[in-house]
Amino acid sequence: MLDSKVVLITGANGGLGTAVTLAFLNANARVAGVSASISRAEFDHPSVESMFEPIAKRIGSRKDAEEIVSVTQAKWGRLDALVHLVGGFAGGTAIPDTDAATFDKMFEVNTRAFLYMAQAVLPVMQGQKSGSISAIGSRLALEPHAGLSAYAASKAALVSLVRTIALENRATGITANAILPETMDTPTNRKMMPKDDFSKWVRPEQVAAMLVHLASDAASQVTGAIIPVYGSAL
Repeated sequence: MLDSKVVLITGANGGLGTAVTLAFLNANARVAGVSASISRAEFDHPSVESMFEPIAKRIGSRKDAEEIVSVTQAKWGRLDALVHLVGGFAGGTAIPDTDAATFDKMFEVNTRAFLYMAQAVLPVMQGQKSGSISAIGSRLALEPHAGLSAYAASKAALVSLVRTIALENRATGITANAILPETMDTPTNRKMMPKDDFSKWVRPEQVAAMLVHLASDAASQVTGAIIPVYGSAL
């Protein structure tokens, strides 16, 4: 499905990241996988040695993002898709009790990291006159909950950036879309919420399949979309 396409995945390991990375390898993409700590040994796939390049780096600045893109281009000569999975969660307090450090942390990991990556990949894609950008938001970006102001606001800002990228690149052959999942069925979430009904949670493989589709030629006219993946938690 993605023969010869080069895909850069941030947050490429972990609960969602591993499922997404394996889905892209299954689609025959060449994958550059980014995380603070990452190795080929984490992925059980026959193509991991030849089709996967681990990049151990945090995304703390535009320079970091540009270095990641440079490594990807040096390895495979082009960049066809950015799949941005990096994110974090904090909450549990009302707005008057939410400190500035929590807001800063949520915007750094959920919004600025995506901005840095977009700033790094867009010139490359604009030069190619093609490319796909996908990011993981959250249902809370559209439907905020009490006590989760910093997280919800940072994800809403990410969605706004995605839609702006789509608008600014309508004539460039570049698409930009966001997926907004409900709670995903990952080991971390099960540990944090052991009493929840896991059967209602979103399967990472479902999100991964959607991301593969958005990076494919079959979705070349899908841009500016905010895609809900809520499972049975409607």
